[in-house]
Amino acid sequence: MKTFRIGGVHPEGNKLSARKAICKAALPEQAVFLLLQHIGIQAIPIVKKGDMVKVGTKIAESGGFVSAPVFSSVSGKVNKIDNAIDASGYRKLAIFIDVEGDEWEKTIDRTPDLVKECCLTSEEIIEKIKDAGVVGMGGACFPTHVKLTPPPMCKAECLIVNGVECEPYLTADYRLMLEKTDEILVGVAILMKAVKVNKAYIGIENNKLDAIRLMKEKASAYFGIEIVPLRVKYPQGGEKQLIDAIIHRRVPAPPALPVHVGAIVQNVGTVFAVYEAVQKNKPLFERVVTVTGKSLTRPSNFLTRIGTPMSQLINAAGGLPEDTGKIIGGGPMMGKALATVEVPVCKGTSGVLLMSEKDSRRMIPQPCIRCAKCVDVCPMGLEPYLLATYSAHGDWERVEHEMIMSCIECGSCQFTCPSFRPILDYIRLGKGKVGGIIRIRNEKK
Repeated sequence: MKTFRIGGVHPEGNKLSARKAICKAALPEQAVFLLLQHIGIQAIPIVKKGDMVKVGTKIAESGGFVSAPVFSSVSGKVNKIDNAIDASGYRKLAIFIDVEGDEWEKTIDRTPDLVKECCLTSEEIIEKIKDAGVVGMGGACFPTHVKLTPPPMCKAECLIVNGVECEPYLTADYRLMLEKTDEILVGVAILMKAVKVNKAYIGIENNKLDAIRLMKEKASAYFGIEIVPLRVKYPQGGEKQLIDAIIHRRVPAPPALPVHVGAIVQNVGTVFAVYEAVQKNKPLFERVVTVTGKSLTRPSNFLTRIGTPMSQLINAAGGLPEDTGKIIGGGPMMGKALATVEVPVCKGTSGVLLMSEKDSRRMIPQPCIRCAKCVDVCPMGLEPYLLATYSAHGDWERVEHEMIMSCIECGSCQFTCPSFRPILDYIRLGKGKVGGIIRIRNEKK
């Protein structure tokens, strides 16, 4: 069975919410829409205090090519435009809307009917995706229309769809594949048309056998779509690892992109959003969010309106357990601890994980024993212990030379370290510093 060739680890799955069907989360009393829910330039507000909006009304327009518009997920009155705390703990500009009912824009097709045929051209498809504010929903939040518009010298040969969901605890993509199979397959066909390829692969790890069976059964009616079962290994959901696993090609070091080896990668959540944008005229204003944890009463998968506070989802899943030690936005490997449960759900919010005090407590770091386990498991072929050491000493020139920007921050190094070294923490510090240096260097050119 296929998998990627370099590194990887096998953390416990803990898919506690895997058997819980997607249910609709209640509307919030007030929705908060961050204007930077994507990689790139912040969206620009086009509403003001006192304006009335509906579900699907555009409230912020794209700030540039690498940007995405923001749409209201609720109907009501704009209360203010002010700063709000995001999942990283920083204050970012946001639009606050007081909810008054649930009136939708009439242009959105709300019927459950599957719309298979798409008569739009490649360019028209990409424009609709852009106008709907669709971004990568696997976590990176890269504007989808940018991915679908590769540099002129690059030619896509295939589309690869990420149905891996290798991050422990998270089950949003898994439930989506089981419950929205037809819509996802139509979305794949639309994306194939958009990037002008005749072949698409949907990679799914073999701990999701029912999703593999269902996808294979229904994909047989679609030309050029192949379901690829994959061996369970983290971080197979990384696009470079997925490309290696499925088509056995390695993406060169940055600034090389997946399209340089002929592949364009999209998450299944993104594919579903593309279907809704193109076939239903529905902007991206809601997504599936897993709320989970070992002490949680009702681990669940919620179809959640963007802007909903995470505290509301936690309450819907049974409330905050008494032994909670840490609340993480995302999964335990790549997610980040939240400063407050009032953080609003964004386009890239895949899950909320409540970890117990026991499971979240860090061990006391010990001296590095030079075992090289972090090197063995690094899926990018780096030397994490070295990157962490140089970052700790502020040697930014050396960490850049050692390819720190190639790190995908998967956490495999820290997970496997027998000395409990905070390897990833230091690497993230180094990446931030080097990234800033590179930006300044490019601006001076």
